[in-house]
Amino acid sequence: MKKFLIPVYLVFLLSACNSPSGNNPESNDHEHENGNNHAEAAVSNVMHYPEEKNLTNVKQLTFGGDNAEAYFSFDDEMIVFQSNNPAWSLECDQIFYTRLDEAKMDEVIPPMISTGLGRTTCSYFMPGDTTILFASTHMGNDSCPQVPAPRTDGKYVWPIYKDYNIFVADMEGNIIDTLTNRQGYDAEATVSPNGDKIVFTSDRSGDLELYTMDIDGSNVKQVTFGLGYDGGAFFSPDGSKLVFRSSRPKTTEEIEEYRSLLEQGLVMPTNMEIYVCDIDGSNLTQVTDLGKANWAPYFHPSGEKIVFSSNHHSDRGYHFNIFMINLDGSGLTQITHDKTFDAFPMFSFDGKKLIFSSNRNNKGTHDTNIFLADWIE
Repeated sequence: MKKFLIPVYLVFLLSACNSPSGNNPESNDHEHENGNNHAEAAVSNVMHYPEEKNLTNVKQLTFGGDNAEAYFSFDDEMIVFQSNNPAWSLECDQIFYTRLDEAKMDEVIPPMISTGLGRTTCSYFMPGDTTILFASTHMGNDSCPQVPAPRTDGKYVWPIYKDYNIFVADMEGNIIDTLTNRQGYDAEATVSPNGDKIVFTSDRSGDLELYTMDIDGSNVKQVTFGLGYDGGAFFSPDGSKLVFRSSRPKTTEEIEEYRSLLEQGLVMPTNMEIYVCDIDGSNLTQVTDLGKANWAPYFHPSGEKIVFSSNHHSDRGYHFNIFMINLDGSGLTQITHDKTFDAFPMFSFDGKKLIFSSNRNNKGTHDTNIFLADWIE
């Protein structure tokens, strides 16, 4: 089997809502085999590639470190994201937000929502845009949890930290609610556009499955039941469906490996496909069948298409771009064309903008930054 190489910078997306970098999957979701392969990639000083016909007025929002999983507020005026920018005195991912009309993150550190302790991932605005949802390990340990050492077999794995729980903080960074409180993995939470439901990934069944809960953390219901990692879920624009990434082992060897890794608190995110289902888990459908790592899905404003990140087209495991596909698996179209990494796409609620993370314009560094573009249909 050809090695699936994933850069170390993707590691920051560990157990990310969309990543495989907490969240890049090949590397954050983020999402990856170990090995820093940036030297193999061309130095990128490009902000917008001519082939990117669906994007215009591309603007860089962050400038250094690893920045990802940027999601719009319901009124489209703010974004929340995770960063481990060392210039901001960070040792591992923490949650920040900014108003888009005031974003000057090359000059000013934006407000931090998380505690500054432990590792965080998967933030999302709550209804009303005055509070923010995120997962954090800080109740288990104040320190950044250890990233797994490179494996002797060369395979890339993500840690599934047992200290992750889901919290709600106000805009001053005060935690005002704890939605999950257990020893085990609860993370990757996002909110329905209807403002009534939250979807998240949990290991409470013994496997990594999707669950929904009401906006106050009550009425928890299991959504998926198939063996394998189901994560990075988002609601459709009308709140009736979910889209998510999944690694569903099929052969005896794959199943044994998946279960063995899970017992060690690890997941191998190098083979994932995109699925959709109704919010109760019915009508489960596999959308992609492309091979390699397909992840970071998000519904198109029409609800009839999905944008996602994939390296299926690349001979290099770490080369990810954003693609769009119809719900029936037809009409695959490449949206972005950076030579290293594009992922974590999200449409604004009005459908006019796309935000994403990329290694473009990083002057040959390992930086992953957030970019905002106008969307052209």
